[in-house]
Amino acid sequence: MRPPRGRTWAPRGRRPLVRVRGRGTGRVNVAGVLCYRPGDRSRFFYVLHLYRGRWGEPKAFSWRRYRMTHLRSGAPVVWCWDNLNVHLTRELTDFAAEHQDWLRIVQLPRYAPELNPAEGVWSLLTRYLADFAAADLAHLTRVVKRKLKKIPYRPHLIDGCLPPTGLTMEPDTATPADITSSS
Repeated sequence: MRPPRGRTWAPRGRRPLVRVRGRGTGRVNVAGVLCYRPGDRSRFFYVLHLYRGRWGEPKAFSWRRYRMTHLRSGAPVVWCWDNLNVHLTRELTDFAAEHQDWLRIVQLPRYAPELNPAEGVWSLLTRYLADFAAADLAHLTRVVKRKLKKIPYRPHLIDGCLPPTGLTMEPDTATPADITSSS
């Protein structure tokens, strides 16, 4: 629950202090999907997973949660993935092999955030949350949801995440029309 670092003001020669209540247990995980289709408005879907620090509670997403992409977009999908451990599970690999008619996976190098368009959205979210100190997990969840809800209504922000990666939006008859990225 530590806030990202940003700039702040304090009297000269004194360090700014931000007091935070709470124990620091729990976290909010976010999985997001950017959808680009030539001629259509860009879209952004996200799902939150709360971990409250309880015994036996899953800490992160399971591989089943990633299947939402095709159901929400209703189109062929290309997943650009980093090497997150959930992305490398055998069950998800089997799922991709069984649905080759609408799903293609592009595995990115081990650490290459500049190649993943979804990293642009996480950069925006981090910028929004700079110098934010959450009172508790519920407060953090509310603020993250509020900030993420604004992004789909600003397609120019979503469009701005694609050019830095070097990916293009050219329709091809041999490949799916959508480029979808998740992280």
